[in-house]
Amino acid sequence: MKLYYKPGACSLSPHIVLREAGLPFELVKVDLVTKTLPDGSDFRAVNPKGQVPALVLDEGGILTEGAVIVQYIADKVPGSGLIPPAGTMERYRVQELLSFIGSELHKGVVPLFPMLKDVVSDTHREFAAKVLSGKLSVLNQQLEGNAYLTGDVFTVADAYAYTVLSWMPRIGFDLSAVPNLVAFSNRVGARPAVQAAHAAEAQG
Repeated sequence: MKLYYKPGACSLSPHIVLREAGLPFELVKVDLVTKTLPDGSDFRAVNPKGQVPALVLDEGGILTEGAVIVQYIADKVPGSGLIPPAGTMERYRVQELLSFIGSELHKGVVPLFPMLKDVVSDTHREFAAKVLSGKLSVLNQQLEGNAYLTGDVFTVADAYAYTVLSWMPRIGFDLSAVPNLVAFSNRVGARPAVQAAHAAEAQG
């Protein structure tokens, strides 16, 4: 498989999951500003959406959207514990978390990125920060008494949550009010697969 990524972007989530799953893959860095690849070609020829992540599959074709990609990867290694079996309530709980992280946290962070300061009003930024704080409190409660979001087993939802939480320093968001999330980020960040993903992206 081949993962198109940008260092530190949401593509970090499937990157982590690929390493947790122990599957072979190739990394291809994308310049999202110019939409170009290292060889100078147009990334939109690979993914017309012009976004990362995008995963080229062993069997041919390409898969986009991080929340879907991580499920695909996890299903290739069913004994990994990265996602429960399809059709079980446990699977729906992980999918519920993926949807919440994607729609409420991931998109909720976007207005707060410094690069958008000139196009997002202070009023909008203040409102977005207030909403984000409430959503993070929900996730903080989810972690009460748990090592990971669904209990003691690391799943694809944890990889996505960790990725979004890793952006908090970049937007200057203080997590002191949600200590379970701080402990969670440290716990996930210490995992060998996560450290390997960060190291590979730093070199890329």
